[in-house]
Amino acid sequence: MPISFADQVAIVTGAGTGLGRAYALELARRGAKVLVNDLGSSPDGRGGSDSAARVVEEIRASGGEALADSGDVSDFAQMEAMAARAQEAWGAIHILINNAGTLRDRTFHKMDMADFEAVVRVNLLGSAYATKAVWATMREQAYGRVLMTTSSTGLGGNFGQANYGAAKAGVLGLARTLRLEGAKYDIRVNSIAPTAGTRLTADIFPDEAYDAFSPETVVPAALFLVSRDAPSDAVIGASGGVFQGAYVTMNEGVLLSPEDCTPEAIAAAWDEIDTHRGLRVLENGMEQSHRALSRLSRKG
Repeated sequence: MPISFADQVAIVTGAGTGLGRAYALELARRGAKVLVNDLGSSPDGRGGSDSAARVVEEIRASGGEALADSGDVSDFAQMEAMAARAQEAWGAIHILINNAGTLRDRTFHKMDMADFEAVVRVNLLGSAYATKAVWATMREQAYGRVLMTTSSTGLGGNFGQANYGAAKAGVLGLARTLRLEGAKYDIRVNSIAPTAGTRLTADIFPDEAYDAFSPETVVPAALFLVSRDAPSDAVIGASGGVFQGAYVTMNEGVLLSPEDCTPEAIAAAWDEIDTHRGLRVLENGMEQSHRALSRLSRKG
């Protein structure tokens, strides 16, 4: 059965170009009213343009309904104003895709801390601010779908991207907590780790990879994760038509007696502590202590 977003209101941040634009266009094509947010800045967060307005024109030319918003995701007041505009125009907010992001790559040794902070503010705090701005509405209407944008850098690190990796790992922790707090209100929160040929990757990918990783190949995963029947707490990698589940796992570990809890004992047991055998998905942050307590109780 086709997935429809008819009668739903969606906000997409960073939707003036690239992935965000592709998300907005397809949401609108499937019936959503879309608030297209974009500050219009360059990939490093500087400057400005009317890119959001151009996407709105595309949507309206195809018979859809959309509004442009130039709010800065790193400013909470502007995110509150953005959400208020959507509410005033359409009376609800069903979907939020946190797509806005910025890069300022440099090795940590050479990185200016202002550049570290700027990337964290947009990618992590921007996701928190936009989500906070719509959260009360989603709770009140007992429905919401929030998509966070993490990254392979957040999941596995990447040379020269300490700021970006820290922000994107933080986004994942934010998503995993909010899906617990939102479950009672049918607010489902998921994450996507996209690889796409966009302004952010134009200087990284060779031409053939840039073409293969088109934003349109990521869109199916994003729209599924904000649909009515979406799961919650999923992390999907999406790259050129390849879709992968990603998970935070933990093994069963090693139980040491109190008298054996020394650095030397950790060194001796390291191969067993570090094994990939017996890995289980970590469903919530309390499971680490719960599993440890279970092991201790079995010992007794």
